[in-house]
Amino acid sequence: MSATATTPTTSDTTDTALSAHRTLARWMAPIEGVSAALMFAIVAMLFSGVVSRYVFGKPITWIDEAVSFAFIWVAMLGAVLAMHRNEHLRLTMFVERMPPRLQGLVHAFALVAVAAFLIGLIHPAIEHAEMEWIVTTPSLELPAGLRVAAIPVGLVLMLAVVAVYALRTVSLANLVMAAVGVLAFIGLGLWLAPQLASLGLANIVIFLVALVGLCLVAGVPIAFCFGCGVMAFLAFTSQVPLVVIVGRIDEGMANLVLVSVPIFVLLGCVLDATGMGKAIVDLLAALIGHVKAGMSYVLLGSLFIVSGISGSKVSDMATVAPALFPEMRRRGNKQPEMVALLATGAAMADTVPPSIVLIVLGSVAGVSIAGLFESGFFVAMVLLLALLLLARWKARHEVTDQVQRPTPKILGRLALVAAPALVLPFLIRSAVGGGVATATEVSTIAVLYAMLIGQVLYGGLSRRGIYKMLVETAALSGAILLILGTASAMAWAITQSGVVQHLSQFLTTLPGGWIAFMLVTVVVFLVLGCLLEGLPAVLLLAPIMFPIAKKLGIHEIHYSMVIVCAMNVGLMMPPIGVGFYVACRIGNAKPDDVMPAIWPYIVALLVGVVVIALVPGLSTFML
Repeated sequence: MSATATTPTTSDTTDTALSAHRTLARWMAPIEGVSAALMFAIVAMLFSGVVSRYVFGKPITWIDEAVSFAFIWVAMLGAVLAMHRNEHLRLTMFVERMPPRLQGLVHAFALVAVAAFLIGLIHPAIEHAEMEWIVTTPSLELPAGLRVAAIPVGLVLMLAVVAVYALRTVSLANLVMAAVGVLAFIGLGLWLAPQLASLGLANIVIFLVALVGLCLVAGVPIAFCFGCGVMAFLAFTSQVPLVVIVGRIDEGMANLVLVSVPIFVLLGCVLDATGMGKAIVDLLAALIGHVKAGMSYVLLGSLFIVSGISGSKVSDMATVAPALFPEMRRRGNKQPEMVALLATGAAMADTVPPSIVLIVLGSVAGVSIAGLFESGFFVAMVLLLALLLLARWKARHEVTDQVQRPTPKILGRLALVAAPALVLPFLIRSAVGGGVATATEVSTIAVLYAMLIGQVLYGGLSRRGIYKMLVETAALSGAILLILGTASAMAWAITQSGVVQHLSQFLTTLPGGWIAFMLVTVVVFLVLGCLLEGLPAVLLLAPIMFPIAKKLGIHEIHYSMVIVCAMNVGLMMPPIGVGFYVACRIGNAKPDDVMPAIWPYIVALLVGVVVIALVPGLSTFML
């Protein structure tokens, strides 16, 4: 939730807001503590399960159930922390361009919309927990309601955060106007419900396109954009109870494969804190930094390798940029060019295992994660080649005579320091791709390996540092998983409406067959990648598009690679792509300066995406 702070109208209001804020801050400390403890417990249980299964040959049957209990509580409490920290993903570009007075009103609308969704879902969430209470888990023999009770608890806590935030940042006048507007919309929807029910598929456009788009433009967090759209769609156009939304959110976050998401997020935090990623960057700079376009090669190669460890674009860029940009500037590279290469390099490397997007896609679409990892590594190399060729052409006039090559002694020392870190990407890829262990098991082993090596060779981690990483992981994972849940509900609503059948009929009869469908897919995911960031786009359209691709005889791994690559390019495409602005912030450059420099690299990536789309063998030959 981004804020346009305005002065409260009275001193009483200010005192109330400050008192509520202090109370909320006191409550956040135990929530952080519980979230960190649950994250630690998840890692400990998963590692115990791995040791028991692979060392002693005796699986512990109750671990999956216990992890499932802890996981949904981490997700919901993490979503509360993300709300408190203003870390839920949202589109801010349009709001930031509005006049200050209008910004205040739109910000108030965003907060009231979020609050309306939370209020509307609390009772159905309690009802869902009550229904689950009669179900007993097979191993632990605990009521399943204990697990899903996390959802109403999380909703109530998020509502409290939103209320306090509104008191602190929004004027009373704007808050009242926004509340009246939202209540008027709800009343109008209920009054017109009989007429809306008769509109059929047009309601998809009204609620799941127009309303979601309006919320997106107003800066409502993406998870709540989806939630508001599907709630209005069901409440005003059908007799389906809202408890269905809670069920879909529960199901969307319940897949144990997704436990690897927070674990890989934690792995990225460990790499940043220990400097393991920087060790790899330093080695590459010493090996090839002296040739023409050498530092560009180092930057791209570092992103490729480091991405194979952390699984997070932001973590990759934050690791590579500070290590390489000073030397690149010294050699005459312009800041806009460096940031452009950083952004597109991060997009290129997002299919390198362990990609969080690939893990989520495999879970949602039912595609083999091992197959996605095998294919993603080579597909990323195709995009890497496109960027390397462009970088070499751009550096054709670069002078490298004054650049000194490091001595063999220095190279040996850097290689020795980087070797333990370089083991990680190969460990992750070979273990998952070879079917030795699941993505979740490998992520746990990787975290403990990184912590151990970091402690021994890279300066170590303090207890406070580990605690902060666990809290950060819970907050970021909560933001991601809440999007997963609401997007699952929205995708279900779209599927139940019957629009998928009409869309399938249209797309399967396009002139040009599967090639035309692939090109449409590239365009759709480019646009959605700009607007929705990676995961929401995948979660929303994967259940809809994969059945159509299957009808046209397109291999699921091939199709997965195309949509992920197109989506990543869209994420970095100005002037809307969210990742573009993140790269500018990390690289300390003005977006207006970077925009002209990034387009040649975007074009190179698009050429690579089209080649991947039209040549299925590039995605499937390693399977």
